[in-house]
Amino acid sequence: MADTILVIDDEQNYLLVLSTLLEDQGYNVTAIPDPETALAYLEESEVDVVITDMKMPKLSGQHVLEHVRRNYPQVPVLIMTAFGSIEAAVEAMRVGAFDYISKPFSNDELLLSVAKAVQFAHARQQNRLLLESMSKQFGVGNIIGGSRPMRRVLEMIQRAGPSRSTVLVSGESGTGKELVARAIHLTSPRKDQPFVSVNCMALNPGVMESELFGHEKGSFTGAVARKRGRFELADGGTLFLDEIGELSHETQVKLLRVLQERRFERVGGVDPIEVDIRVVAATNKNLQKAVSEGIFREDLFYRLNVVHIEMPPLRERREDIPLLAMHFLHKFSRENQKIFKGFTPDALNYLQGFDWPGNVRQLENVIERSVVLADAETIGVEDLPAEIKDEEAQYKSAVDMLPTRINLPDTLEKIEAALIRRALAKSEFVQVKAAELLGVSKSLLAYKLKKYKIVVH
Repeated sequence: MADTILVIDDEQNYLLVLSTLLEDQGYNVTAIPDPETALAYLEESEVDVVITDMKMPKLSGQHVLEHVRRNYPQVPVLIMTAFGSIEAAVEAMRVGAFDYISKPFSNDELLLSVAKAVQFAHARQQNRLLLESMSKQFGVGNIIGGSRPMRRVLEMIQRAGPSRSTVLVSGESGTGKELVARAIHLTSPRKDQPFVSVNCMALNPGVMESELFGHEKGSFTGAVARKRGRFELADGGTLFLDEIGELSHETQVKLLRVLQERRFERVGGVDPIEVDIRVVAATNKNLQKAVSEGIFREDLFYRLNVVHIEMPPLRERREDIPLLAMHFLHKFSRENQKIFKGFTPDALNYLQGFDWPGNVRQLENVIERSVVLADAETIGVEDLPAEIKDEEAQYKSAVDMLPTRINLPDTLEKIEAALIRRALAKSEFVQVKAAELLGVSKSLLAYKLKKYKIVVH
C-alpha cells in the first residue's frame, strides 16, 4: 500500500509541482491550499507525512506543526520555507519538525527528505505495534487468574505501576515474576522506554559489574572496546533484576549506591554517569532471612522492598489452573497448527489435583507436551505425563489445599463424608457398589451413612 502524503501550500503552482513529483514516485498525495481545511482533513484520514509551507494566510506552518505534534505525534512534518527565512525553519526544527525544505527546492533533495520522513514514520508505526503486542503479551490483562491471591497481585500492579518506587517481586521459581515486572513497566509512564532484564544468577560474578555498569576500553583483559552496561541501556525505562539474592556483597554495595544517587562509573572509568531508571527486583529466596544471616545487605533490602508483591505458588490458586490450561492449549494449538476443543473433566481434575512444584512454567510445559502428542480433539487423562497421574501426589495436593490450622478429627470426618458422597454418586446410589468402591463392608457403610446423616434415595 502506497504511503500517503498531505501537502499544504496556499500557492497553487507549488501544490501542482509537489503533487506531480511525489505521485511519480508512487506516493498517494492529497494537496490542500487552505491549512484549516487540511487540519480538518487530518481528523478524518490517515496520513504518513505532512509537508507544509511556513507562511500562509489564516494559519502558519508553525501552527500546523504544533497541531500535528500535539494530536498526531507519530506523523513527521516537513516545513517548506522561502530562502532567507532560515531562522524560522531552525525554530521549527527546534519544536519538532522532521526537516525543512528551502524554496525553490531541488527535486532530489526534496525526495530524499520525504523518503527519510516516510522511513521514520514506518519505524514509529512498527515500534507502536511492537509495544501493543508486548502489552497484549505482558500487560496486566494477560496475567491470567481470577483467584483471590491473583486479584491482590493485579491490584498491586495497578497501584504500583504509575509510581517511581522500586518494587520487589518474590515467589517460587516459575510463578511468573518477570511477567509481573513487565506488566509494571507497561502500566507506568515509562512504557515507551526500554525494559532491560538481567538474570543475576545466570551471570558469572566476575562479569556482573561489567554487565550492570559497563566498562571502559582496556579496563581488564578482553575489554577491547567501551561497553555500555544494563543501567545505561535502561535509562529512562525499567531495569529488571531477576534473582537479586544471588548478587555478591561487593555488587550489592555498588547497586545500593546507584539506587541512592542514580549515578555510577563504568568499570575502569572515572566519569560519573547519571541515569533515570525504575528498578524492579525479583527473588525466590527469603531475603529477610538472608539479611539475618548476613548474606544480603539490610540497607539494600529496604531500598528494594519499597513495594512488595508476592506471587502465590500455583498450588495455592488451583481455581486458576483451568484458565491457565486453556490459555496454553490455545497458544500451543496455534503454534502446532492443531485444533483442540479443551480437556476432559477427568484430565482437568488431575491438573487441579497436582502439586506443581514447578508452578506455571511446569504447567505450560505439560500442556505443550500434551498438544504435541495428543491425537484427539480433546486432551484426556491418557495424554498427561505419568507424574501428573501419580495418586500419592494427588493426595498430597489435596492435603495442601486445606487450611494450615485445622481441627483434625472434624476435618477427617468431613473428608470421609465427602468421599462417601462421591462413591454414592459414582455408583448411582447403589450402596453395595459404593461400598466396593470405598473398600468397606455394606454394614460399615450403612453405619457411616447414619452417622453423617446422608440420605440415599
